[in-house]
Amino acid sequence: MIETLGWIATAVFVASYFFSRPGWLRAAQMGGATLWIVYGCLIGAVPVIAANVLVFCAAAWTLGRQWRRQPHVLETVPKSAPASLT
Repeated sequence: MIETLGWIATAVFVASYFFSRPGWLRAAQMGGATLWIVYGCLIGAVPVIAANVLVFCAAAWTLGRQWRRQPHVLETVPKSAPASLT
């Protein structure tokens, strides 16, 4: 079970590299980091926990900064999209 969580965290983090929208990229990074933090707690690995707390905070900070400038950053279809996409 614990090892599976580590593999899921790895998959989420790797998948984040395939997101083209920055908001979704940051959200995926935060999700992956959260899974890694839980995994680190379960195996008692302080470096894993610390590194992923930093990753989570950096992703949250950049997502928050972007969201303040563009509140629609996590929408699946941009507000400026043609009517055929909405």
